[in-house]
Amino acid sequence: MQAISRAAACAAALVLASAASAETAAVPPDFSALETQQNAANGAPGPRSVPPKTIPVPHDVDAATEALIAAPYRVPAWDANPPDAAAWKALVDKLAQAALPGLAKARAALGVSIEPTTVGGVKAFVLTPREIPEAHKDQLIYNIHGGGYVYGPGESGTAEAMLMAAYGGYKVIAVDYRMPPDFPYPAAMDDADAAYRAIIATTDPKKVAVVGTSTGGGMTLALMLRLKAEGVALPGAIAPGTPWSDMTETGDTYKTNEWVDNVLVSYDGYLTHAAQLYANGHDLKDPQLSPIYGDFHGLPPTILTSGTRDLFLSNTVRTQQKLREAGVVQELQVYEGISHAQYLFDPTSQLTKEVFGEYARFFDGHLAR
Repeated sequence: MQAISRAAACAAALVLASAASAETAAVPPDFSALETQQNAANGAPGPRSVPPKTIPVPHDVDAATEALIAAPYRVPAWDANPPDAAAWKALVDKLAQAALPGLAKARAALGVSIEPTTVGGVKAFVLTPREIPEAHKDQLIYNIHGGGYVYGPGESGTAEAMLMAAYGGYKVIAVDYRMPPDFPYPAAMDDADAAYRAIIATTDPKKVAVVGTSTGGGMTLALMLRLKAEGVALPGAIAPGTPWSDMTETGDTYKTNEWVDNVLVSYDGYLTHAAQLYANGHDLKDPQLSPIYGDFHGLPPTILTSGTRDLFLSNTVRTQQKLREAGVVQELQVYEGISHAQYLFDPTSQLTKEVFGEYARFFDGHLAR
């Protein structure tokens, strides 16, 4: 039944793509017939059936953001399934090398410098803006990059750190944690932990914020749980953007936004393979893999970010609910029309400027000076 369902979903996606290309010529559906069909399909308790539909691109955003929303799927990243470790590493390296020229150009335009370093025995990068406001001079951002635990090695994983430095006006340390296939769990978490401990050995933790998107968001939350359990001082604030807080495909938008999100597209793409590669046989409900199953009491003030088309919107909403139930100071910002982590994709978009401006505003209210 699963294979039939997946085939049907693929067919529906092709229908949607064809419809989208001829959006202006589309004939409105016969609503009375559709009403009868949907009433019959949903006349009893159980899973919800929905008809194929075309979702228009919003035009009340800036041109750069509109282009992100309208963009086609990101191939080959979203549906990658390399047959072995060597093929995984070849794909990751290919995508990483392709990202470097754009990052160099963006840093030059934004006035951000980058310098490789080692923090707590872990490879890292220091990103520094041209000017740091007086209020931020003693503060520090610790960045844990995303990429499904497989993408973004080395300098290719520094986009978020660059944007935080540029639009927030902070010095940023971006950890270059080890990743599978060579280094599955817990290597990434060990590196994130070691680098954080080294940072707070010389910087007041209340002047530090931890920022990460997607995998980086999930790791940020998992790191907080690990530090709390081990009695290590927590940072002044955190910003887990659209966090991969549940690796078990639990939550509405894993299905409602499937084929709508033009970045992740479907959990049955590379995500499921990356999860298995990283977990390396560990239970996906372990809070160090899926922090949504941990105890959030005592976590730092948290700002969360997602979009209405984000496959991980439910991950983000469920995380906010748990934080609120635990009495943690938290904010949730959800952007119209935005797929997964698109605020990282175009430094010129109003979306990007707003997200990192909101981070800076939140940190101004919670970090010590």
